[in-house]
Amino acid sequence: MSDATLHATDHNPDDFAVQIADQVESFLVAVTEVARGDEPGSAVPFLLLEVSQLLLAGGRLGAHEDFVPDERYEPDAGPDTDMDELRENLGRLLEPVDVYSEVFDPYEPRKAPVPARLSDDLADVISDLRHGMAHYRAGRVTEALWWWQFSYFSNWGPTASAVLRALQSVLIHVRLNQPLEELDGLDTDQSDLGDDTLEFEAGRVMVQEIAGPLGLRPAKK
Repeated sequence: MSDATLHATDHNPDDFAVQIADQVESFLVAVTEVARGDEPGSAVPFLLLEVSQLLLAGGRLGAHEDFVPDERYEPDAGPDTDMDELRENLGRLLEPVDVYSEVFDPYEPRKAPVPARLSDDLADVISDLRHGMAHYRAGRVTEALWWWQFSYFSNWGPTASAVLRALQSVLIHVRLNQPLEELDGLDTDQSDLGDDTLEFEAGRVMVQEIAGPLGLRPAKK
């Protein structure tokens, strides 16, 4: 797509590509701001809101017919952004609840949960979205939509959905005064994790211990 066409598209708020790009950009800016750690007390609720809004864009991409790129091979989008600083900042900010357990495919019978990290997953989602945004800003709108749609199915959609469930669970535990059970020193680097152990992967953290660092308060009884 030419720069002139992209320029015209940018000025049409009803255009599908513009709406998706706006939601993606909003998520990228918001999570980057959260990772700065200026307002730790609102980190979990704010991330829950942003991930929910991003998944609305993902749902629209998933429901749309397949996008077909203009070129057979993907044009070079430039070097990938280094995500280490963002990942580390999110890890420090979310440390009390960073580790959680997830079932990758709920339709696979007897599939055991696996440990994951909110900080790793959020950085992974942002990496996918930034790659598509590089195409969009270069005027390759169809390529951007194809990438966002493809990576929604293959990576960032399931990952963001897992993050949403974990963040929602944190709020549920806090607001309903439900303590998280014992972690017993386990981490995502350990592989021999049984089903019973993974049930407690969120950490040896009582509600009061996560409510303080994250600025959350349980509901009054």
